[in-house]
Amino acid sequence: MFESLFEFLFKYRLLLFQEGDFSFTSPWPWAIGLIVAAAFAVPSALTYTAARGDSTAADRGIMGGLRLGALSIVVFCLLQPTLIITSVVPQRNFVGILIDDSRSMTIADQDGRQRSEFVTRNFTGEESELLNQLAERFTLRFFRFSNSTQRLGDVSELEYRGSRTEIGPALVRAQEELAGVPLSGLILITDGADNSGEALAESLLPLQAASTPVYTIGLGEEALSPDIQVSRVEIPRSVLAGASLVVDVIIAQRGFRGRTVQLVVEDEGRIIASQDVELKRDGEPVVARVRFAADEAGPRLLQFRIPLQPGERVGRNNMREVLLNVRDEREKILYFEGEPRWEVKFLRRAVAEDENLQVVILQRTAENKFLRLDVDTPEELAAGFPRTREELFAYRGLVLGSVEASFFTHDQLNMIADFVSERGGGLLLLGGRKAFREGGYEGTPIAQVMPVFMDDELSDGSGPYFAEVDVRPTRSGLTHPAIQLGQNENALEEAWETLPSVTSLNPISKLKPGATALLEAAGGPGSARQIVLAHHRFGRGKVIVLPIQDSWFWQMSADVSVDDQRHETFWRQLLRWLIDGVPDGVVAETDRERVEVGESVELRATVSDSAFMEVNNGLVSVFIEGPSGPPIEQRMEWTVDEDGVYDAAFVPSEPGLYEIRVEATRAADSLGTGSTFVYVTESDEEYFDAGMRRTTLERIADETGGRFYTPETVSNLPEDISLTGAGVTLTEERDLWDMPFLLLLLLSLVGSEWLYRRARGLI
Repeated sequence: MFESLFEFLFKYRLLLFQEGDFSFTSPWPWAIGLIVAAAFAVPSALTYTAARGDSTAADRGIMGGLRLGALSIVVFCLLQPTLIITSVVPQRNFVGILIDDSRSMTIADQDGRQRSEFVTRNFTGEESELLNQLAERFTLRFFRFSNSTQRLGDVSELEYRGSRTEIGPALVRAQEELAGVPLSGLILITDGADNSGEALAESLLPLQAASTPVYTIGLGEEALSPDIQVSRVEIPRSVLAGASLVVDVIIAQRGFRGRTVQLVVEDEGRIIASQDVELKRDGEPVVARVRFAADEAGPRLLQFRIPLQPGERVGRNNMREVLLNVRDEREKILYFEGEPRWEVKFLRRAVAEDENLQVVILQRTAENKFLRLDVDTPEELAAGFPRTREELFAYRGLVLGSVEASFFTHDQLNMIADFVSERGGGLLLLGGRKAFREGGYEGTPIAQVMPVFMDDELSDGSGPYFAEVDVRPTRSGLTHPAIQLGQNENALEEAWETLPSVTSLNPISKLKPGATALLEAAGGPGSARQIVLAHHRFGRGKVIVLPIQDSWFWQMSADVSVDDQRHETFWRQLLRWLIDGVPDGVVAETDRERVEVGESVELRATVSDSAFMEVNNGLVSVFIEGPSGPPIEQRMEWTVDEDGVYDAAFVPSEPGLYEIRVEATRAADSLGTGSTFVYVTESDEEYFDAGMRRTTLERIADETGGRFYTPETVSNLPEDISLTGAGVTLTEERDLWDMPFLLLLLLSLVGSEWLYRRARGLI
């Protein structure tokens, strides 16, 4: 409405004033104009000065000012004010029109019309006014874009079947193809839902450098309502068989405020978990936590879905499929204990039935004498604690019990720190009379990797610290998989509250920045409390502290029944978490876990030797096994940019599950194997966050010198490109003296003088 009112008053649209230059084109010199103005103004002023009667000096000043204002407008018009406009020469310039050919263009708006109908209505047929106006001014070149960008001969060829919207690459491709012609600009017709994963700013740089404006037309509603979507699923890509998972599912909605819906988790049609979710205010995401166990080994395609609700606008965003690799492997953990303790016996008992955990025990029984349990060979750990990286790095996790820091050599202390930071292993530090500060670890490399400080305020310094603590989960611990002893948060808190007390000899209450406490001693808010379980990431690995000395009370206390499994469950989950995500010497990865037939899959392998030093001169092969046919072998090449990193690519030809297996050798010696999986199927990504991205489209237009339009304002587009576009241009002059605003202003001044005279009784 503002644009229409402005054009009515000032004769032309606001854009012309913004782009044009103001000037006077009167054939008379300025001096003559001023003389003429004075010839009218001076007698008028003298007339009012000489006037007397009933008028006051103020009356004469006001009336004189109104009369001078009216005369000024007349003089302004006589000087012939002009707007100098630069516009493109008709039919001498090109315009590229990029049309979104993705699936989101088939989404219907509130009026029931699909977004693609705008394209059909305005860019096909001889009766299309917008197309005809553009064609009168420019030579048009059409492009279709989704996963890729292609020249388009006829708009009717659009299919709207693309699985992604890649705006940045589309703009760059169109500019490159039109680089040899005078280009006035690009028209981008889309909902703006860019899901390419690429930085848009980089794609805009060549457009800015070439001064190529982009005129964006946004289609669709900015917020679809009513609608529910499963926005994201937070789940690891790989776990050990039998792992207990707590998965966060982010759910967004509009139009279903206050409603309770059911989140269902399925594994190949079998429901393995469900959770009722209460939806909050419109536009406010909800985090649903669902718990289940990964029992079946192998790659599992899990579905997280919410049933379609009555009246829902889009149904294909109610489900997310994620690929979870459940590994049925036996992982080795080294537990080194510096003295005989009950913890060793009960920890072994707790994990004895877990076929995926092998806890190798090395216990010092006397000076230079060790007890070895569950070793694979007679030579394993025969000399005591490992003295080489190769020997220590063969384990995925390391547990240190009550053993003093002086037992280790300086090289061994550094090697333990490197086990975490470079190898990516998990380190668990237990409490005891020879652990933490009491074991002399202050100032050592192990102290540097700990998630806690050892200079603590819990101990008063009068004697050895001893505390009996009741263990409670922290807010972060309530949702952590390692300490799940119940089916929900209420059951979890009750399970920990009813466990017997344990003791600690190590006063630990201060976390390092970035560390998280999961268990702590019960106590009032604000008081320093004994930390019972805390962790943080360090380098490639993780470090966990458990500064208590007798968790076996949770099994052997008289208050615990014989069939109570909480102690066993805690230790199995804790040790599984300890080694979760610990890499092998050969790690296989893909850029995406889900693609469509015909899309390229980027493969990446990280190769290290037994000491976890990167290998650049290895022979690395990848074997790609699809749903049918024999495996395909490809050679992977070192990337040169990164040590130990090799890459390759392949294009799947049929839907289904693909296993990617990487084998690496060096000088005929095997460096190991790594595997991952890719699921090839039709993508529903276009139906997620499918509202029109107004902010994105306005940013593209602003940063390139173009303008943003909706279907309601797009009629101005042809003229706007003529005025603001690049290419071959000409200059024209447009008169401003006959603007309705000037006439209205003149009449207002003259009328105001008359009304003032009448009001003052001077007529």
